[in-house]
Amino acid sequence: MTSKSDIKAEAERLRFALEARGAVAFDADVLQPAGALLDLYGEDIRARAFVTSDPLRGEMMLRPDFTVPLVQSHVAMDAGATRYAYAGEVFRRQEDDASRPAEYFQVGFEVFGRAAAEADAEVFATFADLLSELELRPAVGDIGLLRAAIEGLPIGDARKAFLMHHLWRPKRFRALLGQMTQEPVRPLPKAPVEGAVEVGLRTRSDVVARIEAMTADRSEPLLSKDAVDLIDALLTVRQAAPNALAQLEDIAVDMPSIKSAVDRLSGRFEAIAARGIDVSTLGFEASYGRTSLEYYDGFVFGFYADKRPDLPPVATGGRYDALTRVLGGVQAMPAVGGVIRPGLILELAS
Repeated sequence: MTSKSDIKAEAERLRFALEARGAVAFDADVLQPAGALLDLYGEDIRARAFVTSDPLRGEMMLRPDFTVPLVQSHVAMDAGATRYAYAGEVFRRQEDDASRPAEYFQVGFEVFGRAAAEADAEVFATFADLLSELELRPAVGDIGLLRAAIEGLPIGDARKAFLMHHLWRPKRFRALLGQMTQEPVRPLPKAPVEGAVEVGLRTRSDVVARIEAMTADRSEPLLSKDAVDLIDALLTVRQAAPNALAQLEDIAVDMPSIKSAVDRLSGRFEAIAARGIDVSTLGFEASYGRTSLEYYDGFVFGFYADKRPDLPPVATGGRYDALTRVLGGVQAMPAVGGVIRPGLILELAS
């Protein structure tokens, strides 16, 4: 078993390598206010984080990642175009697999405020270089394609928002699409009688508002099966990058809302190739990252040890422009980054 001191030393080595590439060192408190994390992840984060309470500061969490405090710090300082590097422990509860660590080291590289394609390529190529001796398999995707496809559907904003909310839950997402192609069977509930006794947490006005929203939803035209079939076709794209791009361009003929996202993907592949990476063998998966990379809204990537399928990805990352708006209340700024697990590097190298 690799010692904690060796893992820490490897983490520092990687951080120094990132600083040598122009990154500014960043650190964050181990105890983080729970509010921002709950706003971002929802109540689901409670199942994955260690939660405690401070008499003065309220609910706190052991640091589940560095990205949230980093974005908050960057927005507060209005720092502009900056590269960051960090190394430290994160803490995750493990309720299903006792063999997975509850605390482990992460090394991160984050780039703010730079042109998207070039920054995506820089982060990806940097990780590929740092991990080159391990012979890992890279995989890339683009959450922005699916988001663009949803935005282009002939449905109202409420339905689009609902689909966006469940984008990270593939089965629920697909079920919702199916429901939008069919006339509802169940009748709408009746509004509560004025003056009726209120039971539970929902008030009469809450119930009435919900019924009104359901009524408005049912007035929407049905989604065509062809539109759903195009979404399915998009999500099944899984090819080497050039072939995937050609397939996506064909889909964009019938789904013009994704054309800009496909063009951005093409520019990203060109930027990655310009950094010496052979994109002809780079695996692209349109569905990649949908179940594990929740706050990303564009480019996503991971590096995998195929000889050790029992291990999680050695590195993951992606673009999260909208996160700066969610956490900072400002206009979204370009941001992309990722994390490496130094403990896995040492395990694979041993």
